[in-house]
Amino acid sequence: MSEPDRDAAIAKAEAYVDSGDLRADLARRICMPTESQNPERTPILTDYIEAEIGPAFEALGFSCRKLSQDGWPFLYAERLEDEARPTVLGYGHGDVVRGLADGWEEGLSPWNLVERDGKWFGRGTADNKGQHSINIGALRAVLESRGRLGFNAKYLIEMGEENISPGLRKLAENHKELFRSDVLIASDGPRLSAGRPTVFLGSRGAMSFDLWIDARKGGHHSGNWGGLLSDPAIQLAHAISSIVSQSGEILIPEWRPAEIPDNVREALSDCEVEDSSDANVDPEWGEPGLSAAEKVFAWPSFSVLACEAGNPKTPVNAIPPRAWARCQLRFVVGIDTADILPALRRHLNKNGFAMVQVAKSADESFYATRLDPDHPWVRWAVASIARTTGKKPAILPNLGGSLPNDIFSDILRLPTIWIPHSYPGCSQHAPNEHLPVSLVREGLAVMAGIYWDMGETGVPQKVGSFLLPQN
Repeated sequence: MSEPDRDAAIAKAEAYVDSGDLRADLARRICMPTESQNPERTPILTDYIEAEIGPAFEALGFSCRKLSQDGWPFLYAERLEDEARPTVLGYGHGDVVRGLADGWEEGLSPWNLVERDGKWFGRGTADNKGQHSINIGALRAVLESRGRLGFNAKYLIEMGEENISPGLRKLAENHKELFRSDVLIASDGPRLSAGRPTVFLGSRGAMSFDLWIDARKGGHHSGNWGGLLSDPAIQLAHAISSIVSQSGEILIPEWRPAEIPDNVREALSDCEVEDSSDANVDPEWGEPGLSAAEKVFAWPSFSVLACEAGNPKTPVNAIPPRAWARCQLRFVVGIDTADILPALRRHLNKNGFAMVQVAKSADESFYATRLDPDHPWVRWAVASIARTTGKKPAILPNLGGSLPNDIFSDILRLPTIWIPHSYPGCSQHAPNEHLPVSLVREGLAVMAGIYWDMGETGVPQKVGSFLLPQN
């Protein structure tokens, strides 16, 4: 096909937002309060895939079926055109975090799409209803322009990602043949910045755990007993300070990768982490000698998410009997996930903190993944995006946050290419979540270009254990 046909598909995708049709579709989806962390919303999770997203795929000639695992609903859609052509697995999630309606600005609501200052506000606009709506719209633009996709498409929508993807791992293990594909191309998370198209190739892992000291039963008067009884809050503070320096440098050797690979450094060399409206980068914080991009995309970080001793709301003159902290390690490829907590236990014992108890929180861990930045699918996707936008995309070897990417890379054995349509200041998981309309429009163009190029020659194809350009 000639270049004007590609341009026509991209123009048709852009018209989807310019006409107001995408806004209408997304508004309908935002109105469905699919809070996966709220048990009262369980019926709406199923309604979203059966009444909303399933019909959208069926209108594009996809066959759809509802899957269920451990009580959680999933939508599987496929359009198989030619077994000689590549097969692409797409992914998105239709669930959202809690609406937090009381925190939104006046005139805004989590469950109504409102346009203000060139942005669409509403829960799920950025994470993830807006992003998979963009991809569905781009698929339609290619189909209407070419008359076919020119490749095989499979798509999985889950409804529990914001609840740590319950059932997804087992679903992938039970349906490996159903999901068998050549590559995952999906959209979630933020770009490096609003103005720069981005691909990321995996995600940092995440493990949350509790540290606590139970010193005794009940509090004791700080005047009568101060200086005689150990203070668990002080002990716990010292224990935490042994884990990380006062400038955020991780001090447990097993939590630190041996190195940052050269091609990861190269990929990040032109990636600049921008300050947001309410957060500025602290240049002296974190691992010394690393750039800001290397700190967040190529190195672990340790955080104290919450801590408590005594009664914070109404302090009294008593030495507290207990101190507690919820902590989290974000980690990269090269860290032994199974040794994270044992290494912490050894470290605490060695440094005189045997009284500190350690336990993983109830949250499931995310595992660290990273596709090689030199992989043929990476080069192909970056070239397609650059061709569409005229911009050099940022290549992030992994997202700083966490996604269930290991399910696709380790269980389904797929190269994973993520093309996000959000940006760092979108307020996902917070009140006033939004998506700039300009970014939506560019996202539609990018994905229409990706899907168009997937139906052309030059697409990487698997030959044995190798990936070679297609003739």
